[in-house]
Amino acid sequence: MAVMFPAEGAILAPMAGVTDYAFREICAELGACATVTEMVSAKALCYGDKKTVSLLRRNEGVPCGVQIFGSEPEFMARGAQLALELSHADFVDINMGCPMPKIVNNGEGSALMKDPALAGRIVRAVCEAVGVPVTVKTRKGWDKGHVNVVELAQAVEENGAAAITIHGRTKTMLYSGAADWDIIAAVKKAVRIPVIANGDVVSPEAALRCLRWTGADGVMVGRAAFGDPWLFLQIKAALAGEPIPERPPLAERMEVALRQIELAKSDKGEHIACLEARKQLAWYLRGVRFSNYYKQQISKIAVMEDVYRVIRGIQRDLE
Repeated sequence: MAVMFPAEGAILAPMAGVTDYAFREICAELGACATVTEMVSAKALCYGDKKTVSLLRRNEGVPCGVQIFGSEPEFMARGAQLALELSHADFVDINMGCPMPKIVNNGEGSALMKDPALAGRIVRAVCEAVGVPVTVKTRKGWDKGHVNVVELAQAVEENGAAAITIHGRTKTMLYSGAADWDIIAAVKKAVRIPVIANGDVVSPEAALRCLRWTGADGVMVGRAAFGDPWLFLQIKAALAGEPIPERPPLAERMEVALRQIELAKSDKGEHIACLEARKQLAWYLRGVRFSNYYKQQISKIAVMEDVYRVIRGIQRDLE
């Protein structure tokens, strides 16, 4: 898959409500080798939903994919075309791993693991509709009694998928328990396309262990990057055999947080950016001693002046 491989570093996982344009831009600047948008509904794109369209702004600097979800091949094909027209993305990723009830109850996301034949038809339809690589992100299986990701991977490979990302947890596990790297290794042995390992890649050391354990072609980082985009620089250095840089001082990290919020303001307006800044700044303060007072202040942020005031206070008091 020319747009993503070979690559030194980690891919930023698509995460609903997190990987907006602003966060993807920050992670790309700090070493992510590729990014993927929040998942968007193919059917909503076909019906011209404006909120869905707003999620498709691509970041610059590294390959950026657009992730779509759905369960009907014809809608997925047309949705992929529209997503590319709107985003000019480098590749299309198909979500076959989301475990949320509102998605799986419609037969979408990880529900597609129950029907590898349908998953294959969706990949074929999308591949025939677009002129960019088509990838798949999925899980190890539905539950511990139905671990069929090897079968699914072979089905999507046969139908044209350029790469597959495996989250080493089942749908029923959600994000609990330990990720199963053995199943990722099994997929790697079963297919010829690049395999990306996802799950418990929480440090540069974990990234190296994961690649050695699974034989995967790359790693994808999800929740570990919340408030810590420097993880991508650390993983990139580790994979290159270079000294792993430390995270910068808190004052510097707050400048990056501020830039993320300002980018979000330019993308979606002050009101939404400030509401979302509440969770983002709290993530940036994870593990910072004596930060409870400022976490309380963060929960009240409403306008950009609040953001500037809180960040100035953090830089003054907590360094």
